[in-house]
Amino acid sequence: MAGSLNTATSEFERRDRCADCAHRPRVLLGKMGLDGHDRGVKVIARALRDSGVHVIYSGLWQTPGSLAISARDEDVDVIAASMMSNSHLALGPRLIGELGTVGRPDIPVHMGGILPAEDIPKLKDAGVERCYTTGVSLEDIVDAVKSTVIEHQPVVAGGHPAAQLARDITLVHDGGTVRDDATHRRPTRVIGITGSPGAGKSTLVAQLVGEHARRAESDPSLGRCAVVAFDPMSPITSGALLGDRLRVDFNQLGEKVFYRSLAIRGEDYHGLDEILGLIGGACEGPDAFDTVFVETVGAGQNETRIREKVDSTVVVLTPGMGDAVQMDKAGILEIADLFVCNKADHPGENELVRDLRDVAGRRPVYETIATRAKGVPELLDALLA
Repeated sequence: MAGSLNTATSEFERRDRCADCAHRPRVLLGKMGLDGHDRGVKVIARALRDSGVHVIYSGLWQTPGSLAISARDEDVDVIAASMMSNSHLALGPRLIGELGTVGRPDIPVHMGGILPAEDIPKLKDAGVERCYTTGVSLEDIVDAVKSTVIEHQPVVAGGHPAAQLARDITLVHDGGTVRDDATHRRPTRVIGITGSPGAGKSTLVAQLVGEHARRAESDPSLGRCAVVAFDPMSPITSGALLGDRLRVDFNQLGEKVFYRSLAIRGEDYHGLDEILGLIGGACEGPDAFDTVFVETVGAGQNETRIREKVDSTVVVLTPGMGDAVQMDKAGILEIADLFVCNKADHPGENELVRDLRDVAGRRPVYETIATRAKGVPELLDALLA
């Protein structure tokens, strides 16, 4: 997507422009192809968030297939895709086709970037709903996203189980009700991942689900795993940046993991019990989601409610991010069933592990370097035990 990128983002007025929509717009921002630059898309993401939109950013180098899966599982209103010149005529139509394959051909696609004027009719003939060229304003982009919002229907046409699950989650999270024939079954394992902002929770979860998927290929009895990732909602605009899924390599994982991002205020887990039941009941046999990771918003010292919703709680800490005693007196360490010292290659690792063992008692302490997957297999062994 292209917008007024020469204008400082601070000049874009932060206010709720979506209060009159049927629901909070959900938009998936994706960069397809080999484009390695994302400054422009980040400007647009912030402008949408500052207008009250819930923005899912899937990261660079996405394929049409990975974008389609992300759009379906996140139940978005629109995909806003951009790419380098000379790839749009190939990748745009492929994205339209992949949306049909994954059960959501109705999700509109907006496309931006360096789009030659003579190619725009070809893209629209292929099914792209809107095209943006350089010079389109941020206000225009916000209005375009708003225009895609229609009232959610309880049943998704086509009957694809993942598409229906995504819609069921949307309705529950928004305070609505799901269809009467929805199956509920709590998954075998529900694991909460919490800890301070910047502790590497999203990267750690990404490595855990990747390791789980590899094991399930040789041991189908493990079933599939799912992730419910919470991020904070703006107290000013009610918008949100939901960027946790960009840590997961969906180009490789495809359908092996169901991943859903949700925005909340504080620790409002009002619909989580039902959401977990819907995930567990969505599929059967080797396709069932038997393990669910629930990633919390970056927890402060007094955020402990996730323990009430999960079977086990992992508290992730990193060296150099504060005295463990401060967290202990506030209760965040008290809720842990298992501790992880992530970024264990950073200075202060020995001191943190020593402090954790002082307060852990019989609870285990694991050391990981999530960016390199170090310690992740051992951690997953413990969580699946």
